[in-house]
Amino acid sequence: MTLPLRPDSAARSRSGDPDAELAHRAGRRLIAAAVLLTLLAFSADMARLAFGRWLDATPMPALAVPTGTEVLARDGSLLRAFQVGSGLWRLAPPAAGVDPRFQKMLIAWEDRNFDTHRGVDPRAVARAAAQAIWHGRIVSGASTLSMQTARLLERGPTADWRAKLRQARLAMAMERRIGKEGVLSLYLRLAPYGGNTEGVRAATLMWFGKEPTRLTPAEAALLVALPQAPEARRPDIPARREAARIARDRVIARAEQAGIINAEAAELARGTPLPTARRAFPAHAALLAERLRRQHPGAARIETTIDPTLQRAAERMVARAVAGRSERVSAAAILADHQSGEILAEVGTADFGATPRAGFIDMTRAIRSPGSTLKPFVYALGFDEGLIHPDTLIEDRPAIFGRWQPENFDRMFRGTVTIREALRQSLNVPVVRVADALGPARIMALLRRAGMRVETANHAPPGLAVVLGGAGVSLRDLVTGYAALARGGRTVVLTETPADAEGQDQTGMRLVSPAAAWQVAAILSRIPPPDGRAAGRIAYKTGTSYGHRDALSLGFDGRFVAGIWLGRPDGTPVPGAFGGQVAAPLLFDIFDTLGARRRPLPPPPPETLIASNPQLPAPLRRFTPPGHISAAANGPGAPARALIEPLVIVFPPDGAELELGGQSVPVRLRGGVPPYTWMLNGTPAVVALSEPVATLPGSPGASEVTVTDASGATRRARFRMVAP
Repeated sequence: MTLPLRPDSAARSRSGDPDAELAHRAGRRLIAAAVLLTLLAFSADMARLAFGRWLDATPMPALAVPTGTEVLARDGSLLRAFQVGSGLWRLAPPAAGVDPRFQKMLIAWEDRNFDTHRGVDPRAVARAAAQAIWHGRIVSGASTLSMQTARLLERGPTADWRAKLRQARLAMAMERRIGKEGVLSLYLRLAPYGGNTEGVRAATLMWFGKEPTRLTPAEAALLVALPQAPEARRPDIPARREAARIARDRVIARAEQAGIINAEAAELARGTPLPTARRAFPAHAALLAERLRRQHPGAARIETTIDPTLQRAAERMVARAVAGRSERVSAAAILADHQSGEILAEVGTADFGATPRAGFIDMTRAIRSPGSTLKPFVYALGFDEGLIHPDTLIEDRPAIFGRWQPENFDRMFRGTVTIREALRQSLNVPVVRVADALGPARIMALLRRAGMRVETANHAPPGLAVVLGGAGVSLRDLVTGYAALARGGRTVVLTETPADAEGQDQTGMRLVSPAAAWQVAAILSRIPPPDGRAAGRIAYKTGTSYGHRDALSLGFDGRFVAGIWLGRPDGTPVPGAFGGQVAAPLLFDIFDTLGARRRPLPPPPPETLIASNPQLPAPLRRFTPPGHISAAANGPGAPARALIEPLVIVFPPDGAELELGGQSVPVRLRGGVPPYTWMLNGTPAVVALSEPVATLPGSPGASEVTVTDASGATRRARFRMVAP
């Protein structure tokens, strides 16, 4: 059987089938449309790439906006800020960020589509164009926050259309490069707020005296309104205050409408008075901040160890100390933690910037006479050498040293006194006697090891007058030295920045023995405090330089050390200014600010020799200069000043390393006057020995042996015992 063939589509088309013709044409149209869409998409991609390359080629001003150096306290708060260039206040936003409500109000007022556009807002442009056509004039602008930031960056005009186009291109280019957060950060640094102030942080400090981390609605609204017309709306100028209020209240209304604040908060904000004056920028620890800025040029932020509460309290107290005095009188103070070496408060002048008080001179670093404040170091060295004990008797009578005849401050003499009383009463002749026995060179070496730079006139060799203030020392160096006494005789390096503190090994070097340091502190703690305050809380010493040019007080407790200076920076006298009357009260005031942080003075170390005068070894009962025989030691009729061979420790030599062959170590001396007293590590080991040889107990490790003869001459040797 033959079947009929089915005609194909072509045959149907040729046969004139209308449905087939329509389908064929529709298919061709779909193919053409797909090709066209592909070409359009390709063209759009190419256009976007070309547009992106055009934006990337945008001439870009420097995006690293310079801001003033900030010196910060240990908690991150601002101590002092510095201006940029020729007197412009511009600061980086705080590390803690800007109040989020302020940013919401700013965006709601200036650029409600900020989060969605790419630098230029097409809807705002269309709206502004339509309004301009309808009204025949410009009714509203179309500038976004990004465009405003671009204008601020290039310092361009606001009305020129060519500048607007350039700012639009720059705004889009910036958003591609640094994103929304980067643009907003630039705006917060550059927005003008009147006068020489730019940026929201400088503005909040100037208008409100606070950081912008937390703002009231009224404060935030004013900060949003001011950059639009910073000079025309300055609230510190009476004629422009109403314009500032009107602009602020419009921002408040917009914020209420946007739901950023409620009606009650808006009403309260509208009733808030405007600031009426520009505030001074913070200037705490001002001279310290200036010094750190010079040491770290170009640094944006410099962290310090300063405690802001203690710093402000110290500044108030220093200012109060000079109130009512001559306008040329100034004062300085330092408070430090002698365990860590961190400086917690530093006041270099009583009135920063004041011309009469030389308010630009840092008196914590100035070289001045220390008065009697070096005496404790002389006695500490004497204790350490076994030359004296706090209950050793010494003569406070007229004496001549070469051509110099020192006198006490009141030109009176007390006769025979103990070393304890000589230091408590700050007598001059006894300390010179001890200094003469020790030698000025050894005393100077001790002071320098303590971290004190002691300067003599014309760099002459030091003489005995150094111990009575006949040299120059800075207040900071004195505090460093007293910190060593406070730490049991170990030195410490004072620091103002955490970076320096971290780099210091504060174990320190041994200056004097713990027993010697404690003996000095125990005496200083019994000096009657000023104004009837409680005794024994701090160990302190005062000093008054020749002619009442400098009044000082230094002191410490179990954790803190402080120093006070008062005088005239030009070095002229301040009649009637005594360290005990003007500096000591301020010292105690500063310690009072520590409150619960104060620490008691430590107990005596185990090796401390605590004994009354009759219980002391014979050579320590009465001070006799080395090289002379004590009549008390040799009995009645003995010559009081017969020359003898100098005392010398023959064995062990100083600095030796000895092999420990048993449980003892032999010692030998030459010269001196028997009987001899040997001390091992500050503890009496052999007393009243007539022979120049002895055997002392030995143990592995470092040791120190001291011998004192009947004349009071003392020698020491340090050595180390090692196992065989």
